[in-house]
Amino acid sequence: MRHNKSGRKLGRNSSHRAAMMRNMVTSLLEHEKMTTTDARAKELRKVVDRMITLGKRGDLHARRQAIKVIRDRKVVGKLFELIGPRYKDRPGGYTRIIKLANRLGDNASQVIIELVEEEFTPRVRKEAVKEVAVQPAAADVIAEEASEQVDVASDADQAE
Repeated sequence: MRHNKSGRKLGRNSSHRAAMMRNMVTSLLEHEKMTTTDARAKELRKVVDRMITLGKRGDLHARRQAIKVIRDRKVVGKLFELIGPRYKDRPGGYTRIIKLANRLGDNASQVIIELVEEEFTPRVRKEAVKEVAVQPAAADVIAEEASEQVDVASDADQAE
């Protein structure tokens, strides 16, 4: 039974799989886009998101943790100087997987995995939108009541 055994084996032993993931993470962060199989991309996404989160933290301990996975110091520098600050406001989801046609040789499903480029805009819940819509109307009512009080006061001044 395979209870609580997460992750794909990808037809490799553990050391080969770890080395392949390190190489793929390094290549993806260096070129910001790569073509691979669907299963590899889904496993790669987990590791890349973790590395970008380390890049967002930016401290020395995070840099040392990233160097354990990414073996090229130039790519680690790029991660902490360019990629991490680019995603400082984004709470996750740094990669995109786009499906391609199957590979001719073995019919494996191919994908492009790339870093997301567009700006992050936080979604607003419908309840929050309703509250915001109600507030300006309430402000108008308050302004009208204040103007009526001023009118009444000015009429009283004129009557005297």
